[in-house]
Amino acid sequence: MRTPYMREIMDRLSPGDPTQRIVFMKAAQVGATEAGNNWIGFAIHQAPGPMLAVQPTVELAKRNSRQRIDPLIDESPELRERVKPARSRDAGNTMLSKEFAGGILIMTGANSAVGLRSTPARYIFLDEVDAYPASADEEGDPVTLAETRSLTFAHRRKVFLVSTPTIRGLSRIEREFEASDQRRFFVPCPHCGAMQWLKFDRLRWQKGRPETAEYHCEGCDAAIAEHHKTAMLEGGEWRATAVAADPTTVGYHLSALYSPIGWLSWERIVRAWDAAQGSDEAIKAFRNTILGETWVETGEAPDWQRLYDRRERWTSGTVPAGGLFLTAGADVQKDRIEVDVWAWGRGLESWLVDHVVIEGGPDRHDAWSELTALLDRSWPHERGAHLRIARLAIDTGYEAPAVYSWSRAQGFAQVSPVKGVEGFNRSSPVSGPTFVDATEGGKRLRRGARLWTVAVSTFKAETYRFLRLARPTDEDMADGAAFPPGSVHLPHWVENEWLKQFVAEQLVTMRTKRGFARLEWQKLRERNEALDCRVYARAAAWISGADRWSEAKWRDLEDQLGAAPTDTDPAGQINRPGQAPQGKRRSDWLGRRGGWF
Repeated sequence: MRTPYMREIMDRLSPGDPTQRIVFMKAAQVGATEAGNNWIGFAIHQAPGPMLAVQPTVELAKRNSRQRIDPLIDESPELRERVKPARSRDAGNTMLSKEFAGGILIMTGANSAVGLRSTPARYIFLDEVDAYPASADEEGDPVTLAETRSLTFAHRRKVFLVSTPTIRGLSRIEREFEASDQRRFFVPCPHCGAMQWLKFDRLRWQKGRPETAEYHCEGCDAAIAEHHKTAMLEGGEWRATAVAADPTTVGYHLSALYSPIGWLSWERIVRAWDAAQGSDEAIKAFRNTILGETWVETGEAPDWQRLYDRRERWTSGTVPAGGLFLTAGADVQKDRIEVDVWAWGRGLESWLVDHVVIEGGPDRHDAWSELTALLDRSWPHERGAHLRIARLAIDTGYEAPAVYSWSRAQGFAQVSPVKGVEGFNRSSPVSGPTFVDATEGGKRLRRGARLWTVAVSTFKAETYRFLRLARPTDEDMADGAAFPPGSVHLPHWVENEWLKQFVAEQLVTMRTKRGFARLEWQKLRERNEALDCRVYARAAAWISGADRWSEAKWRDLEDQLGAAPTDTDPAGQINRPGQAPQGKRRSDWLGRRGGWF
């Protein structure tokens, strides 16, 4: 068996084992999802009963059904006999539902409350729970909703929770693991026989030579070459390292250090670690996907005075050379609308271009007129072009009906109403749009506005992480060094009050009544509009697609900025195909207002 560490976990899933909940916090690609699929096959064949398999989204559930479950059934005679082909009449075999004698398999996504409460289930497979949304259709925690379906089966139920962890204090799988007996896979040293579980800090190598990676025994400190791993895994055993809060729950943790020979080698792990240096995001991915550990999000607010000392001088009201498009974030207050305009470049490097305060709240008609005029304004670029705001994201937290009405009048191609929600969602920090009711001329319009939901914690933490990036010295710059991706550039004209607002919150760890940790942003100062506007402008960049643009798209923006504006149209001719150079297709992303340039 190539993965002997899975043997005990699979045994726990057997109906004959008294364990009710099995928690597996693990690195990526160690065989956990396959174990869950094997369990599905076993249940259909040997212990039929109603089963619920949950992926993070319905789309992923469909993909897993096509790519994993259907081939599993088709290639196994025993399963083929019990689950009729989908093309058979009254087969009970659909994309997300497989009927068989004595039971049914329902597959769904954690984003579907209907799917989670569809039927009682004796067996529940919850895959990649850390990627689940905070709430399923605003009906509550998906894990809780799913597990509730098994309560009628009492001691006969089985729940298998599997995931690569994410952020400390927010990770579901870490919370469940810490409440379990926290089992680690202990393996013997081939030299002295000492049993130990593998830790990354005992993997050592010569600097710059990952191929020299060896593991050093905790007992005798002898170097262990990777070819010993097969025998070590065969001689390994799971040992509890804590006392579970619930005796019917067992928990397992496994890192990629245990990957069998031919999968992920120690040399490749070292190469991944070396490549991640200098990037918090890359180190986070390494800890999550290779070590199977959570990332500690450092939400400590940078010192505003340090930011003041790092201000840069460029011509006021202009966009520096690296800025390739503009977005804006608008925060609606009772007596004013504050707007910050940010330029974005490759690697999400950003420059604060303008700070605008429109006096008068949402009940003042002229305030909305001034905000509309801002959409038509252009800012000169250092290379000679003029840039307009590609997209403005406006907060709906105050006087949402007025915001919806104005946004609808401007058109949703350039304006995005947003609602901020607490929480981290790195894979999809902005979701939507969803349709909400709006008013126009006193009439209520059903589905009259499109609302985007923003996981504000993600972008706040990202902003603070970008602010902590090391900057090249003048000497480095003279040698051609560039600013690291994500660098935030603040202009010389920015005032102390704005800087204080920009770092006005701090991420702190709170304890729930059940003793679990959770992360929460708390204000250090009363006013935080600058940070909010940054978050909304960043969301606007995400909605525009900047996080997903190809190299060709960035190069196209750079090429277009290289041409000076025409005399007849100081805003440029970006989306007018007749003006494009031969062979170059002009952007038409914002045709309603004539483009970004």
